[in-house]
Amino acid sequence: MKILLNNRLEEFSKEPISINEMLELKKFSFKMRIIKLNGVLIPKEKYDSTFIHEGDNVNMLYLMSGG
Repeated sequence: MKILLNNRLEEFSKEPISINEMLELKKFSFKMRIIKLNGVLIPKEKYDSTFIHEGDNVNMLYLMSGG
């Protein structure tokens, strides 16, 4: 399966995968993040039940605090 992840083409061996599966496969462990799937903001509690399919566009933004 091929998707766009932060405007880069990524390929995964199975379809569909949940957002949590994608995070594990890519080893993304930073906790403070926002994920949009095809332009729709996905709440953290739905990462297990929201699935990514061929051709989807996933955007992930990391939140940082500081001053």
